[in-house]
Amino acid sequence: MSNELRVAAPVEVSVIERLKAAAGPGGYIDDPKDLEGYSKSWRDDWKGAVPLLLRPKTTAEVAALVKICAETKTAIVPQGGNTGLTGASQPHADMSEVIISTSRMNSVREVDVANDTMTVEPGVILQEVQRVAADHDRLFPLSLGAEGSCQIGGNISTNAGGTQVLRYGNTRALALGLEVVLPSGEIWNGLRSLRKDNTGYDLKHLFIGAEGTLGIVTAAVLRLFPLPSATETAWIALQSPEKAVELLSFMKSKLGEQVSGFELLQRSVVDLVLEHIPDTEDPINGRYPWYVLTEISGQGAPGSLSELFTDTLGEAAEAGLIDDAAVASSGLQGQKFWRMREEMAEAQKRAGPSIKHDVSVPVSKIPQFLAEASAALEAAYPGINIVTFGHVGDGNMHYNPVAPDGWTRQAFAGERDKVNRIVHDLVVGHEGSISAEHGVGRLRLDENMHYKSAVEIDMLRTVKRALDPDNIMNPGKVIRL
Repeated sequence: MSNELRVAAPVEVSVIERLKAAAGPGGYIDDPKDLEGYSKSWRDDWKGAVPLLLRPKTTAEVAALVKICAETKTAIVPQGGNTGLTGASQPHADMSEVIISTSRMNSVREVDVANDTMTVEPGVILQEVQRVAADHDRLFPLSLGAEGSCQIGGNISTNAGGTQVLRYGNTRALALGLEVVLPSGEIWNGLRSLRKDNTGYDLKHLFIGAEGTLGIVTAAVLRLFPLPSATETAWIALQSPEKAVELLSFMKSKLGEQVSGFELLQRSVVDLVLEHIPDTEDPINGRYPWYVLTEISGQGAPGSLSELFTDTLGEAAEAGLIDDAAVASSGLQGQKFWRMREEMAEAQKRAGPSIKHDVSVPVSKIPQFLAEASAALEAAYPGINIVTFGHVGDGNMHYNPVAPDGWTRQAFAGERDKVNRIVHDLVVGHEGSISAEHGVGRLRLDENMHYKSAVEIDMLRTVKRALDPDNIMNPGKVIRL
């Protein structure tokens, strides 16, 4: 998908040469074949083209490159691991932009165990952040399917969520301070590791979730937590989203904040994983319309939560909330359960044409939204296959209709606007959001402009124009000027 509404002049050769000189040997890529991989997405066919990719290693190098771009009004596409799902880190196709990749800025600057913080550069892979935290007997709780390749700078720029938002919050709740290179090339040092700082506007929140449109994050102070020593995981079969919401409330009443994960999974997506992902198996014999993958964690000896967990599930079964459950007998089996969940996006990618939605509504309204959306889409597209999975604990559903049999990818893609209007009208009607954790990027730019009020759009534009008056920082993403 190109979604081309922006056409600008290609970057001048003289500017390219200045940027190369500033980047130095090994600090840039200009071979068109090598640039292709950085200019397209891993999913959904977002493609563009740039004449140059820059690879700075320090904040000072980022600042020097941005200053040249600011002086010459050259547009910049900040990029991390390039695992995004909305086209935010892909350039447009007019050769008018350069990519600044932060992948070589991959140092862990400090771990402060007493303060439960870690200071990292943006190119550190999320899985490495988790590992370093664990090496210090701490937990960094952000966890998502791409954690082996996504980078923390991109997680911050998209305000990534993942599977443990229910207990720990999303990235916005996990970042205490930032260092940012502004569109002018100036460096804002907000690397504060404080829980309390009541000295005015909390500026870091401008950049978390801004998708690189206001600046380039070059370092972050992250919150850490005690590493759980006791964990229990279960794959639960039940009849409906209503039962899942009731089960969540029941478990929270019995287990409190020990409930760290609670994922709702439709049978249709389980079937896709079993069909398309090797070495996977159904955790429960028999077919049920819906499942919940849940995990509790806390401190204490391994296994110390087992009796409480199984008793809680037993009470839930007696109350008619669940039909069956498989409790992981080992950490390895728990990992197998979670692998089923983590492979769902990849399985759907292989399954055929679909139109994906990353939406959130209040938890109490999830069942009604799902019922209304599915009824409306089935009426409009007989035979459509609804694929739903997501983080019911925080109201975030990945709601992805798959084309009816016989539809080509191109034909179904042509229905995107109509399908989006059906789904997103219902989301907004339930006081929800059309983007819960993946961001806006280019995919949801028009939808963002459609649903936000005139007052909110004016506020967003005011912030963008104040920090980036020449619109050089990731133009054409998030907000249309």
